[in-house]
Amino acid sequence: MQVWKEYIDQNKDRFLEELFTLLRIPSISADSAYKPDVARCAEAVKQSLIDAGVDKAEVCPTAGHPIVYAEKIISPSAPTVLVYGHYDVQPADPLELWHSGPFEPVVKDGKIYARGACDDKGQMFMHVKAFEVLSRTNTLACNVKFMIEGEEEVGSSNLGTFLEQNKELLKADIVLVSDTSMISMEHPSLETGLRGLAYMEVEVVGPNRDLHSGVYGGAVANPINILCNMIASLHDENNHITIPGFYSNVAEMSTSDREALNAAPFDLEAYKQDLGVKDVLGEKGYTTLERTGIRPTLDVNGIWGGYTGEGAKTVLPSKANAKISMRLVPHQSSQEIAGLFQKHFESIAPDSVSVKVTAHHGGEPVVTPTDSVAYKAAAKAIETAFGKSPIPTRGGGSIPIIALFEKVLGLKTVLMGFGLDNDNIHSPNEKYDVANYYKGIETIPYFHRYFAEMSN
Repeated sequence: MQVWKEYIDQNKDRFLEELFTLLRIPSISADSAYKPDVARCAEAVKQSLIDAGVDKAEVCPTAGHPIVYAEKIISPSAPTVLVYGHYDVQPADPLELWHSGPFEPVVKDGKIYARGACDDKGQMFMHVKAFEVLSRTNTLACNVKFMIEGEEEVGSSNLGTFLEQNKELLKADIVLVSDTSMISMEHPSLETGLRGLAYMEVEVVGPNRDLHSGVYGGAVANPINILCNMIASLHDENNHITIPGFYSNVAEMSTSDREALNAAPFDLEAYKQDLGVKDVLGEKGYTTLERTGIRPTLDVNGIWGGYTGEGAKTVLPSKANAKISMRLVPHQSSQEIAGLFQKHFESIAPDSVSVKVTAHHGGEPVVTPTDSVAYKAAAKAIETAFGKSPIPTRGGGSIPIIALFEKVLGLKTVLMGFGLDNDNIHSPNEKYDVANYYKGIETIPYFHRYFAEMSN
């Protein structure tokens, strides 16, 4: 609508600067040293919603980091959209790889560089600004509720409790989320599913103290060597995961569905060039799009032990540790997979070491319906804003709370992301295109309009 375009054009510089204000707050949920900053960011999100025109906004304490809730109810008979996002961010390490400060947002070549620029402050804030557009132009057709949390990056452990305790408050017709990506601005897409997650930490302990590698080497188990061998054994020569029972409940896609998935625009050579690799690697018999969308995986996310400082220290370490994540597909249970992993990892440890396995956070895989009113409204909104219909895709990442929305609130979710796969989320130099930010603000109002029209 012309009135929306005019409002956005008149306020676009302010929209960008207000996002920068949020990006400057180091709301790192995983590090307790940043707890005051996380709380400060929650208050900033609350104030931004008040400024945008909500009738009610509050910061709700939890056993961990707070949740921001806000709403504007225009009519009891109007459909209600629950907007979910998160204001917490990943740690910025390693800091030396950033070409500008992770919490000092800058625009270079049309891209916003900062931790949280895409995941998820930039995408979450699009909804705040899109709501402002609708509110200030008196064109809001839906009731809108916001639930913006501060623990997504650490597993949303307290959000489930919040859902259980606030079912009446959170009543809605659909959950709308922008915490995912699209293929490109030239090929807009809508994700129709996400993988689940089981995140583990392992510790291998050998001798009761660090030892001289010359005096004891070759006679006593080296926990780092053992850990490396154990991890290596978790995949076979075809990159198939070797944990017994791991694939028992994996939902296999039909040939026609696989063909449809692989019909999405994808340039393998450009993909390799962007990553700086000579070739890709993954489970035999599957394409890159299938490996990242419909197949489960197991990856080491961190490994440490022994001496890692400057120079040499000939030590045989007492222990070694690793963090391991498994991405899961429909019908796999994060709790069941965590149990299978622990049982198997303990079983393959030699008697020369002891092993401790700790399960951290997890989440369930989800598939969203493409025949719902909400999905059709999202597809029409993208078609209106981009001039072409979106391509349905499967996302490789995980948003643990999506499955809980359906389990606890009985609500389906629409995944309408505007990020790009190469936005470096969770990595140094995270970025978000300014064009994508504004495009999201332009597109989201159409979703509300079409959802209201199609729901009547």
